[in-house]
Amino acid sequence: MGNKTSTAADAKGLSAVVSGERSETGPLKIEKVTTSPIDGQKPGTSGLRKKTKVFAETDNYLENFVASTLFAVGAGQGTDAVELGSTGQSLLIGGDGRYYNDVAIQKIVKIGAAMGITRFWIGKDGLLSTPAVSSIIRERGPAWQKPFGAFILTASHNPGGPEEDFGIKYNCGNGGPAPEGLTDAIFENTKVISEYITCPDFPEVDLSTVGTTVVSDEFRTVTIEVIDSTETQVNLLKTVFDFDQIKTLLDREDFSMVYDSMHGVNGPYAKKVLVDVLGQDESTCVNAEPKDDFGGGHADPNLTYAKELVETMGLDKTGAKIDVGDRKVPTFGAAADGDGDRNMILGTQFFVTPSDSLAVIAANADKIPFFARQGGLKGVARSMPTSGAVDLVAKELGFDLFETPTGWKYFGNLMDSKEIYKGKDYTPFICGEESFGTGSNHVREKDGIWAVLAWLQILAASNTDSSKPLVTVEDIVTEHWKKYGRNYYCRWDFEGVDKAKATEMMDKMRKAVKKNTGRKMGEYTIKVSDDFTYVDPVDKSISKQQGIRFLMTDGSRVIFRLSGTAGSGATVRMYIEQYQGDKSKLDLKVSEALEELVKVALELCDIKTFCGTETPTVIT
Repeated sequence: MGNKTSTAADAKGLSAVVSGERSETGPLKIEKVTTSPIDGQKPGTSGLRKKTKVFAETDNYLENFVASTLFAVGAGQGTDAVELGSTGQSLLIGGDGRYYNDVAIQKIVKIGAAMGITRFWIGKDGLLSTPAVSSIIRERGPAWQKPFGAFILTASHNPGGPEEDFGIKYNCGNGGPAPEGLTDAIFENTKVISEYITCPDFPEVDLSTVGTTVVSDEFRTVTIEVIDSTETQVNLLKTVFDFDQIKTLLDREDFSMVYDSMHGVNGPYAKKVLVDVLGQDESTCVNAEPKDDFGGGHADPNLTYAKELVETMGLDKTGAKIDVGDRKVPTFGAAADGDGDRNMILGTQFFVTPSDSLAVIAANADKIPFFARQGGLKGVARSMPTSGAVDLVAKELGFDLFETPTGWKYFGNLMDSKEIYKGKDYTPFICGEESFGTGSNHVREKDGIWAVLAWLQILAASNTDSSKPLVTVEDIVTEHWKKYGRNYYCRWDFEGVDKAKATEMMDKMRKAVKKNTGRKMGEYTIKVSDDFTYVDPVDKSISKQQGIRFLMTDGSRVIFRLSGTAGSGATVRMYIEQYQGDKSKLDLKVSEALEELVKVALELCDIKTFCGTETPTVIT
């Protein structure tokens, strides 16, 4: 289904849906609604994100996008609508619980039912983490009911609430985000849509109770199944990890942990795994109750926004140690974002960068049963802005290595190379992004709780003898640096800047790439300056303008990107990386190690001139 595309302007496709015998009254009565295109509905790397008020107060804003998406995936074609109705395939719906999720779910069901979908699976209370959506698509049966796709109602790590952000994304039948060809088709549909259909009298779906509801008339039947939000995902994780070994670690007197779900959707998953399955005290899970505004906070698991956890772990927002007095700091800390696909890992007064986390997990993949029983890890991938720490592991251990644009869909293609494209099998596979996203081929999304369990598994496997001192997070990372060297790395985010000015700045750097190649700046010489282009080795698609890179002769890198995940305004991301192989220089402060390279980066972009500031809102 996900590879078929059609156009909302295709009147034949629309009339095919509403033709034939239909009730003119009752819950499945179909009504045409006249609409018009709305500017700016181009899905980004993670769907469509705007201020909540745009979705809630702009006539037909959500409806246009949903209808355009269903046309693009084929549900709006007459033949495909019949196919879905006869096979019983499902449309999966869920989200991170942010404000407006409940309203959006009801609207999607009404449009989907009108367009021929006969079965819906919806997470209890409307809640489904993004990785759980992927696992349900791939794992939950029976096979004839498996979802052809899913709508995920999330703006990920962006703030939630009436004045904040809302988002919607579509995932395909492989469990992964819509590929570029499909998102392009969706966008084209939004530019020409003139009407959509809905079932205005379809009864309100009760999301509070797991169970099945059937809505029917004399011509057709629609089945709504409200499903347990955590069951499929947790059962899958049990097959990936050795929970008994992890429990032995967690039960040690010299081990303690805290997992901060930041009032996002991850809370129920964290409690299910750590409390119900692994028998830990509920105090292990903090901020575990999902709230539609994330408790008024910013559910982004980094040193800036996960303030409560960072302080608990004895650090400040720069990752530096703070005075904790006599207070006992937990051995292990982790945080999740709004939709549960991101993670942050901390040890006692020690921050693990996402790039280092990816590299450490890859280097220790043989300790995780999912990889061990398949003969070991075969491939790794990172987004282009992510540090090259995992590259060193891949070279040492002989893994296939890929550098992709930012966006999990590129990793999904590599995971599905054999299954879908009949190409080389790169699995078992681990991948990650510097933006606190890590995962493997167990699903087709990044998976925050998977990363936390991966670290707990590595720690458990490193501490099988309880009579010996505990091997800590810091021990594992510092030993990794001694073997592979350290990639000093940071990302500066300039949030909420004027989009036109930020685009002008990027365009100026883009035009100067040839001129900057070979340029000497302070102690650095630019070996290559370019605008990253990715040729997908699986489907041969080409992705251009994925980030402006300055690659230095000593291996250091400076990269600039405009983020596609902001709800309003623009976010300029500046990435700084410098490799250090000297074992006597592995414990420098990141700010000191990168001080000169940061100066070079600010001179290259001249962001103060274009955007009025060179002070970042977030440093990670």
